[in-house]
Amino acid sequence: MRIGILGLLHESNTFVTRPTTIDNFRDAVLLSGDAIRPAFDGAHHEIGGFLAGIDAAGETAVPIFVARALPAGTIDAESFDELTRQLLDALDDAGPLDGLLVAPHGATVAANWPDADGHWLSLVRKRVGDSLPIVGTIDPHANLSQQMVDSVDALIAYRSNPHLDQRDRGLEAASLLIRTLRGEVRPTMAATFPPLAISIEQQETGAPHLAPHYDFANAQLQQPGVLTNSIVLGFPYADVAEMGSATIVVTDDDEALARKLADELADRLWQHREELRGSLLSVDEALDRCSDLQPPICLLDMGDNVGGGSAADGTFLLQGLLDRPEFWSFVCLYDPEAVAAATQAAPGGSCELSLGGHSDNQHGEPVRRECRVVSLHDGRFSESQPRHGGMSKFDQGPTAIVATGNVTVMLTSRRMVPFSLEQLRSCGLDPSSFDILVAKGVNAPLAAYREVCPSTLRVNTPGSTCADMTQLTFHNRRRPLFPFDADASFL
Repeated sequence: MRIGILGLLHESNTFVTRPTTIDNFRDAVLLSGDAIRPAFDGAHHEIGGFLAGIDAAGETAVPIFVARALPAGTIDAESFDELTRQLLDALDDAGPLDGLLVAPHGATVAANWPDADGHWLSLVRKRVGDSLPIVGTIDPHANLSQQMVDSVDALIAYRSNPHLDQRDRGLEAASLLIRTLRGEVRPTMAATFPPLAISIEQQETGAPHLAPHYDFANAQLQQPGVLTNSIVLGFPYADVAEMGSATIVVTDDDEALARKLADELADRLWQHREELRGSLLSVDEALDRCSDLQPPICLLDMGDNVGGGSAADGTFLLQGLLDRPEFWSFVCLYDPEAVAAATQAAPGGSCELSLGGHSDNQHGEPVRRECRVVSLHDGRFSESQPRHGGMSKFDQGPTAIVATGNVTVMLTSRRMVPFSLEQLRSCGLDPSSFDILVAKGVNAPLAAYREVCPSTLRVNTPGSTCADMTQLTFHNRRRPLFPFDADASFL
């Protein structure tokens, strides 16, 4: 059997002022046909799982189109139209197919299609017809829509955050599709949408407040006729009608059971909604706590969460650390102009730099400091272990390491998500040598940083990914929605 593979993944933060363009996809992943397999074969990504699952079953994988860009602002209309055109043209050119494996992100927003994933999935369904089986994976940060559900036979969300199981979910999706094609099962899906938005701070799946819900979901999987289920945590930084949590259950041709179990799983989340609000720790409170913790300490800069689309040049924690000389600290900032100035000064030289705070007015003012240039690098590094995002090769562009006071600053020419400690090691830095490591994220960096950091603190910094979603101005979210609407009810 010929099984097609499609992927279009972007986590779109509508509170980021700068739009995402097709050039951002070209800088990351924009591939079709034969170029896809070498890029994803063996990868920890779900596309790697798709390929491996099809190969293991002895069927024929037909890679068609895969596009992926770093989380950022809404995709502009022209770029999204071009992406969907390329995807559909590649699908038309793929020849006869027996089934499709698809990888939407689930939180993609385009200027002309707020439910961008639902839109492109519906176009694919229309193109291939109702009888062709389609099974897909989604990020648990998806803002699930009914259109997404209606366009495919089954959706499977990653079960871990940090996302370490993307390849496994790709393998699961491939297995489910192949069983469907062989007539062994008939996937029947139901989704439930409780009026609940879960704080990004509370979305670590292994944490005590969330792990029991996954235990409950795992117990559902033991019931006869249940093929798969998912908790969709939601992405709070998209001002769209779909923003919020959801649950999915897929059964073997039993719609009533799928609906019953999806409702039960959603009700469990709802009954524990107060635990999913999050708690907020200011910069000063976090730094005060550091004195009592074993170093290295990872401070998670939640307001400048690069994996949530933020600017990557927030300075609130940098300024706070400069005011605390007792801590030997590390911060990474996206700042191409500072990289250029440091390159001109050369290693061993000194120069005055305006550090960070250039992308917008949400993430702090630039910090002017006299800096010593420690080293210069090309910014390329690789990660061999499963890490959040499932990718293994990274390029943050020309990079400068500078020192000012008690802080070592990595300056990058491209925004880089802090998913790998090889980011530091590739530039000659030993992560374990610092008292404090700032990682611009919330949960995603934990898979890497816990390797060296016995302690982590999530810090409620301002920014386009601030942890308190009630401080953001929403015009399009569903109503009622907890915690915005305290009197919201469910079932």
